Amino acid sequence: MAVTGATGRTNQGATGRTNQAGAGHTNQRGAGHTNQGGAGRTNQKARTRKAIIDACRELAASGADVTMPQVARLALVSEATAYRYFPDMVSLLQEALDGLWPDAAQAMAPVAGSADPAERIAFACEYLMRGVHAYQGSVRAMISHTIVAPARAAARPGIRFGLIDYALAPFERADGPAFLPPAAMADLKQDLAIVVSAEALFVLTDLCGLSPDDAIASAVRTATTLTKAAFADSPAP
Repeated sequence: MAVTGATGRTNQGATGRTNQAGAGHTNQRGAGHTNQGGAGRTNQKARTRKAIIDACRELAASGADVTMPQVARLALVSEATAYRYFPDMVSLLQEALDGLWPDAAQAMAPVAGSADPAERIAFACEYLMRGVHAYQGSVRAMISHTIVAPARAAARPGIRFGLIDYALAPFERADGPAFLPPAAMADLKQDLAIVVSAEALFVLTDLCGLSPDDAIASAVRTATTLTKAAFADSPAP
């Protein structure tokens, strides 16, 4: 009886230790595999998302047409996968184009010291149009996908407004080199928004048949004329 009791206690102790140790190792391994698997999937999703954005950015920088099938091919994913990450081209273009253009101060640096509003606007107009021409595939894609959905228009970068505002900023102060009263300044900016634009470039090239250089020269001439006329009618500072 004594031997049996000892054996029972020994077996129970060994079994308990074995079960605890085994359970502990199993739980640790299971938790480790689960955590690693979750982190791996998260990292893979981040890599896939980045690949799609990078592919769109590469197409945009090349000036080529930008469509979801082309982006998916370049990113080495299926079109369905691309749409899972970005439900439409507008949301993808928003992320891909972020940072592609420099801010207005950087863009306008060559004429930062100019006190001539017409010169500053001419530079802003040419800068925008040359950029639009260089990135025209992505610009056309953004316009085409937002023009049929006016509620999404705010997704467009609106680069023209930053350039126009920066170009005319010195002339909004009464003590500046020239001055336009607020109402006249607002009218001029509104008029320039029509001319200093991707839409103007595409009208001149697609519908009027001008070469890109001739189209840009026409737009710059019009923007300059508008600016000179506005300041010719303004009171002296």
